[in-house]
Amino acid sequence: MTTTIRDRERRTGWLLIIPAMLVLAFVYAYPILRSFWLSLFTENLGTQLQPVFTGLSNYGRMIQDGRFWQTIANTMVFTISTLVLELILGMGIALVLNQAFRGRGAVRTISILPWALPTALIATTWAWIFNDQFGVVNDILLRLGIIQTGINWLGNPTPAMISVIIADVWKTTSFVAILLLAGLQSISNDLYEAHALEGATPWQSFRQITLPLLMPQILIASLFRFAQAFGIFDLIQVMTGGEPGGATETVSIYIYATVMRYLDFGYGAALVVVTFVLLIAVVALAAFFLSKLRSATVGDL
Repeated sequence: MTTTIRDRERRTGWLLIIPAMLVLAFVYAYPILRSFWLSLFTENLGTQLQPVFTGLSNYGRMIQDGRFWQTIANTMVFTISTLVLELILGMGIALVLNQAFRGRGAVRTISILPWALPTALIATTWAWIFNDQFGVVNDILLRLGIIQTGINWLGNPTPAMISVIIADVWKTTSFVAILLLAGLQSISNDLYEAHALEGATPWQSFRQITLPLLMPQILIASLFRFAQAFGIFDLIQVMTGGEPGGATETVSIYIYATVMRYLDFGYGAALVVVTFVLLIAVVALAAFFLSKLRSATVGDL
């Protein structure tokens, strides 16, 4: 009888989940498969001929494409930098918002506004903030005597990358903080009180209670933000357009230029497929290590 009930529940579960799986397959699987098919063709630019089937030649071309590998490096620098900063700052903000103080609800609402604002608007604002002639950053640094002449933030490679990282961190840290705050609110205060009675310091309580119990939220926030940062397009496109000299050009911007500017659809599709595979591999690897870290931390607890 028990087996029959379980089999019925399993069949019901599959019947309920199949529609969602079909939607996901249509939304995600079909575009990737279509991109892979297109990547097997090479465009005949400037002619009336149809694209020629060339197999995996576009992938061989990609191996020798130095610009592609440079965009991968730029994307990883941007992704890792923003992820680390957002986790650190988001944790600090979440700890503050988890405290009891007057007006906490209003502060929590205001804190999410940067993430809710349109990215293009935020990018335009930060582009003016970092403007070398009229930007407020140079004005403050000059008034404080930290620099003698204005820095061309968006016109030099390293400052340009720092600028787009700061803009992205400002916009999305609040989202990470809200995710971590939700996890903090699920932790009982009784644990901290019992730990304090044993003579534990606030730092020890944070390391031995907060971090282990917050690992699921940290994992979700990390994977979500990694995927978003790896595919960043609008913020960098508005602020720098991938310049100067490709110093801030990410994979998404390179794909956009390949398809929309050079009309090289076959090679652009190959870039999409490889980028998708790299993203899946990195996210899976990150999830594996974070789960190991969580297990080790929980074991220490």
